Amino acid sequence: MQFSRSNRRKLARLVGDGQEQYPHSLQFYLQPPTESISLAEFESLAVDRLRLLKVVENLGVTYVKGTENYNKKLEVELRKLKFPFKALTEDDHDARRKDHISHFILRLAYCQSEDLRRWFIQQEMDLFRYRFNQLSVQLTERFLEYANLAYDALTARSLPVVQTDERLQPLLSHLSHAYVGPDYSLQKSTGKISLGQIDALSVKSFPPCMRQLHKALRDNHHLRHGGRMQYGLFLKGIGLTLEQALQFWKSEFIRGKVDADKFDKGYAYSIRHSYGKEGKRTDYTPFSCMKIILSNPPGQGDYHGCPFRHSDPELLKQKLQSYKVSPTGISQILDLVKGMHYQLACQKYFALTHDVDDTGFSLNHPNQYFAESQQLLNGAKEIKKEQRQSENSQPKYGSQKNTNISTTPAPLDTTEGMELDGLEDYFAED
Repeated sequence: MQFSRSNRRKLARLVGDGQEQYPHSLQFYLQPPTESISLAEFESLAVDRLRLLKVVENLGVTYVKGTENYNKKLEVELRKLKFPFKALTEDDHDARRKDHISHFILRLAYCQSEDLRRWFIQQEMDLFRYRFNQLSVQLTERFLEYANLAYDALTARSLPVVQTDERLQPLLSHLSHAYVGPDYSLQKSTGKISLGQIDALSVKSFPPCMRQLHKALRDNHHLRHGGRMQYGLFLKGIGLTLEQALQFWKSEFIRGKVDADKFDKGYAYSIRHSYGKEGKRTDYTPFSCMKIILSNPPGQGDYHGCPFRHSDPELLKQKLQSYKVSPTGISQILDLVKGMHYQLACQKYFALTHDVDDTGFSLNHPNQYFAESQQLLNGAKEIKKEQRQSENSQPKYGSQKNTNISTTPAPLDTTEGMELDGLEDYFAED
């Protein structure tokens, strides 16, 4: 949003002449930043803002907004990420600068489609509401007196100029589905999973996206290239060696319409390529939830993608019924899907199928789902059920409390999509 010049002048007078550039913490982000920053700082600010908005989304579904628990947990996360947490009360120029610049970076990244804009606006509104509610009565009156909400339409007008900058556009394109968690390409469990275990593991420890792909492969003895990429890299991430992968895919494909010679000449190369043994010799990483949700949507005859994002609600309901999810649980999941909280819907599915109230993690990756499931089922991790609490502090939908939302810094994998450009060519044959 771009606000009128007269309104900017009014808001700039809100707290006097203390600091000219960032005079207050609470703002409508009326004027884009004009200073020059390095690409490294650009990326760092963007990643931290993305972490913050993910926390806002997660807390907003897990807790009743505005309650004591919600406010306390959001303040903790704001402190950890070094963003302003008490609007108009603390005097931290660096935090205010970070808040201002990072908002506009994410605004550029998330203005590129209607779905992205809707998600971004919702999280920013929730963050603003939290900060606004921290104001005293006097400051609230002053803010309302000077603020004016008349505005001109969106940031999207800046895109033609930004898209010509070959330094920024790749980063902005990938920020909207960036994954900032652990890298699942190299696992200590490599080789510890046998091919004979996969069928059983697909039922008890695969997330629905991978369970769906596994069943389709077993039923049809074939997957199109989107499914092979998504499922193949997932299997690599849970521990399948290159030799096991070649055996797994070949044994399945030759049961269909692909003979052994065609597999060895075509498909085997693409599998070796995904393990970094051919072509660019890149160690390709398994797809994160955001990449699966936001890129390469499935078409007719495809089985890849996210069932919570890409399935018709009635078909999703039938699938969940076949997975023995209770009617109440299905209703809770569909409510989350309706609100476009696809990862939280998957996390709710995990809680229901593993019979826990508190998962103890925030789900961002299919391989994370698998690892958490195996730890829980094998007794390496104990998750206690929570006692029911009062209405105001109880998680909505009966869902879990996310008491372990990670803010540990991790590198942003902005090259993921660019690396996959080469890999997709080798998977292109159906």
